[in-house]
Amino acid sequence: MIRFAHPEYFLWLLLLLPLAALYWYVWYRKLRSIRAYGDEQTMLSLVAERSRVKHWLRAGIMLFSAALLVLAMARPQIGTRYEEVKRQGVDLIVALDVSASMLAQDIRPSRIDAAKRELTTLIEGLTGDRIGIIVFAGSSYTQLPLTTDYSAASMLSDIISVGSAPTPGTAIGSAITLALESFEKEEGKYKAMIIITDGENHEDDALSVAKDAASKGVVIHTIGMGSADGAPIPVGEGEENMGFKTGPDGGKIVSKLDESTLRGIADATGGIYVRASNSRDDLAAVFKEVEKMEKKEFGTKQFTNYEDRFQYPLGLALLLLVYELLLSEKRNRFLSRFRIFAPERTLR
Repeated sequence: MIRFAHPEYFLWLLLLLPLAALYWYVWYRKLRSIRAYGDEQTMLSLVAERSRVKHWLRAGIMLFSAALLVLAMARPQIGTRYEEVKRQGVDLIVALDVSASMLAQDIRPSRIDAAKRELTTLIEGLTGDRIGIIVFAGSSYTQLPLTTDYSAASMLSDIISVGSAPTPGTAIGSAITLALESFEKEEGKYKAMIIITDGENHEDDALSVAKDAASKGVVIHTIGMGSADGAPIPVGEGEENMGFKTGPDGGKIVSKLDESTLRGIADATGGIYVRASNSRDDLAAVFKEVEKMEKKEFGTKQFTNYEDRFQYPLGLALLLLVYELLLSEKRNRFLSRFRIFAPERTLR
């Protein structure tokens, strides 16, 4: 496998175009100078030993050498060993609520932003576990299948927002069902799930689904986003906030944290419930519980070592430059027997 440590240096290849134009301009001025000194036939006979082909050969060598130097600057590297690295951990799926109620601001800056902060903290603390991400509202979608690619998990967590699951509502049970489909069926352990939500479940019986998950060896931890007093639900986000959602009577709709549902889900599966706050320590207890779980061994293939190979284009470039310095522009008498290498008879 080939990669480049500094691919940004390839932009220097754009300089080859003006350099090629400069060589053409020098050749053009040389022809004009010959005409300026006298009769064409006379001047051509005087410079008949000069080779037009060698002029352009030297130009080509210089341009190719410059391209090789840029390639060397980009530092091509080759992966030398592709091997399976063993890791120990659990399969962990995080289900993140992206319903409209997660815009409420009883946790700053909002429930959804605090939830994403929790998710980022979780990813940063992982070492050997596989992680998957599910987003849910009235229905659930897999944002990221189980993987050990934590950089991909961080990148995808950044783009999660309210509306990532277009169906309105909150269906915690559907998120648990989707997680069960994502776990390996034959194993009755090594599986954990973290649900980050305000707990306002309106679409299904999440507790019965959680009991089914427990029978399959899945431990579910829940993190409650919000407060018991609740907060109104903004319409729009950030600077686009245009007020709050209202009910049929014109009053503001207040979204409250449903702790009883989240505690019931956690208790039914042997997990724990944590209520989120504005601090960054909400996940500490969940981390401890995940660490206590029995680990399984994962095999992940990767290139374990990349070696620099810039020496080859650099060496070839230097050899060509030395050759260009030693290359004479005199016409080769043997090649001049062939018409293509013969001196020109006219400059028109």
